[in-house]
Amino acid sequence: MYRLIYCFLLGSAILPALGCRPANESQKIAEVDGAAITQADLDRSGGKALSKAREQLYKLERQKLDEHIGATLLTREAKTRNVSVTTLLEQEVNGKVPPITDEEIQSFYVSHKDRLRVEFAKVHDQIRDFLREQKSETQKKEFFTALRSKAKVTTYLKPPPVFRVEVAFAGAPLRGAEKAAVTIIKFEDFQCPYCKTVQPTFRELLKRYDGKVKLVHKDLPLDEIHPQARSAAEAARCAGEQGKFWEYHDKLYAQTPKLGVEDLKSAAKEVGLNLGPFEQCFTSGKFKGAVQKDVNEGANLGLTGTPAFFINGREISGAQPVEAFAAIIDEELGQAK
Repeated sequence: MYRLIYCFLLGSAILPALGCRPANESQKIAEVDGAAITQADLDRSGGKALSKAREQLYKLERQKLDEHIGATLLTREAKTRNVSVTTLLEQEVNGKVPPITDEEIQSFYVSHKDRLRVEFAKVHDQIRDFLREQKSETQKKEFFTALRSKAKVTTYLKPPPVFRVEVAFAGAPLRGAEKAAVTIIKFEDFQCPYCKTVQPTFRELLKRYDGKVKLVHKDLPLDEIHPQARSAAEAARCAGEQGKFWEYHDKLYAQTPKLGVEDLKSAAKEVGLNLGPFEQCFTSGKFKGAVQKDVNEGANLGLTGTPAFFINGREISGAQPVEAFAAIIDEELGQAK
């Protein structure tokens, strides 16, 4: 309730930046010579930045709410036991943290020796205090979790709306079930080492979510740092003409950064392409326009690096682990149901 009142008092001019969304997306929030600017207009032009601001605010609010709930439970428990909060923490947290052994201190030092670059004797006490603080925090979390499990805690803090963008992919190379509920669109550069790193992740996702996920390829060659990526992208499109885009795609990632013209031709031979039509397609520059169209689209989406992905329009960047993708996919599949 406090959040609704808070948003109301602040007024519509700064609602988006604070995560307070007007009920009506067509609500007028400004005028220029009589021409209305709506909330939807603002979200289209600044949606990405606004979404990040809303998410940051939500995370901070959630953190502070959890802290407030913890403090409330702690105060109530201390009152029940007829002790002070300080005494309660001493009993349940500090008093239950085991002493830090010399073996633990030595082990930590050995593991971080390259970064510490200081004699063991000089950092012995600091390491001991650091390890004790870590154990104390762990014990505190366990105690607070136990308190919370015994109480009926209901939170009404709502996460901000999921920000999505529309990314057209008609005619783009597609892998997986065409009618899958979840579409992952990837913008990649064949010379990008991080793009190469993430390829096994997609093989795992397509296997794990068989029939539920489809993968779409888009090209975003970073010409300044990867001068051979654009020609590799065009060559892959030529392989697609013969129905072997993904075989060629996988071959390029397997051999990157060796993507010179002769390497591209060798890869074509290894995946079984008819070399005559392939070379004619490649040397003619038939797919220069198609690749550039993807590059332009990436720029319009605000992409400045690779890899970048959109899961049903939800952006995720970098060579993330499988579970980072799976978490969003599971959410999308849950909504689909």
